[in-house]
Amino acid sequence: MIIVHHLNNSRSQRILWLLEELGLPYEIKHYKRDARTMLAPPELKAVHPLGKSPVITDDGICVAESGAIIEYLIGRYGQGRLIPAEGTPARLRYSFWLHFAEGSAMPPLLMKLVFDRIEGPPVPFFVRPISKLISKAVKVGFIEPNIKNNLDYIEAELQKNLYLTGPELSAADIQMSFPLEAVAAAGALGAYPKIQGFVERIHARPAYQMAIQKGGPFELMH
Repeated sequence: MIIVHHLNNSRSQRILWLLEELGLPYEIKHYKRDARTMLAPPELKAVHPLGKSPVITDDGICVAESGAIIEYLIGRYGQGRLIPAEGTPARLRYSFWLHFAEGSAMPPLLMKLVFDRIEGPPVPFFVRPISKLISKAVKVGFIEPNIKNNLDYIEAELQKNLYLTGPELSAADIQMSFPLEAVAAAGALGAYPKIQGFVERIHARPAYQMAIQKGGPFELMH
């Protein structure tokens, strides 16, 4: 039996969605973030030494990291579903987006979250003016241009098809859902109607809605 060690408001939500799309039986073990730090609880370290989510266990096998979990589930249980045929241009796009999600899309979004937080509490008030100046310089000079460049590229790619690898949903689209939902949660998709449409399409999928129902409320921090 596949067990998903599911942390609330985390990347593990997309693993639940993938399992629903594949129609696979699974069990959820729920974990809650620390209300103050928003970090995963120490109990997850008993599952995997990094103590992070997502992580799954399946017949004695433990797999961590979203991309690795997706590759494992598609490879073992997919039976050709949610992945383009080997040797096709679509398969290359699939591999690209599967890695782009965490390799390129998420880092500047996480940096923005961190630098936004150092502008206010718990940073001491007498340090705050300096931290704000540093934060603004980093965001304007590096973080925001990188986010815009990524979003411009994704928007252009979604001009070509409903999904990032073609006309049909793939597991790479599921992997890409988290960074795009994070941008949507920040209300930053006004200039990106194709990305907004993508987010709305995935939210309308029955498998996505069932994953939310089973996994619990999904509200991304921004």
